[in-house]
Amino acid sequence: MRFNRVKSASIVGKRIVLAFLVISCFLVSACASLVRPNYSTTLSELRSGEYTLDTEHAYIIFKIGHLGLSTIVGRFNVVTGTLDFDPENIESMVLQGIIEADSIDVNNAELEDTLLEKAWFDAQTFPQISFASTSVTRDDSDGLLVTGELQMRGISREIVLKTKFNGGADNFLTGKYTLGFTANTQINRSDFGMDAFAALVADEVEVELYGEFQRN
Repeated sequence: MRFNRVKSASIVGKRIVLAFLVISCFLVSACASLVRPNYSTTLSELRSGEYTLDTEHAYIIFKIGHLGLSTIVGRFNVVTGTLDFDPENIESMVLQGIIEADSIDVNNAELEDTLLEKAWFDAQTFPQISFASTSVTRDDSDGLLVTGELQMRGISREIVLKTKFNGGADNFLTGKYTLGFTANTQINRSDFGMDAFAALVADEVEVELYGEFQRN
């Protein structure tokens, strides 16, 4: 009899835990709906307009091989941008961004100082890195290919950002309609005159962008 009571108590306990998890999931989902009403991931349902990058939710990350053994991962902490967006005429989309070169962050103050020197970003002469889109096309996976001019160290090169809008919603916290996006590309640092330590540091740089644009 004691065994049966213990077994019954165990079953009841599991049911209580399961119920708690279900209720918790419901509450989280409900809270998400309250914080981001009118949420949609369908590109055609996103709202057109002029947008400004939310600098508190913008991340530009770069990765570059080191000695063929590991990868240096860094980011830029100061970035601004604008977006002119119309889902019914996506080819007319205009994306612009500016990065402050001296906001580079590799979790190593000495290396950061080196990267700001003339052989690398030459931040004193060229304090900003800029991007301006020139054309936009759809790719095969519900994403966009955003072609544009990247200017760094006074040199301009055409790059392509593989871009995806993660969705849009009215942001209850800010009172603004917000679009979320991700993008990635690859560049060669030597194309921008940064060819120092070629035997130690890879030429190809992977770049990842994550952010939110707020409708003006």
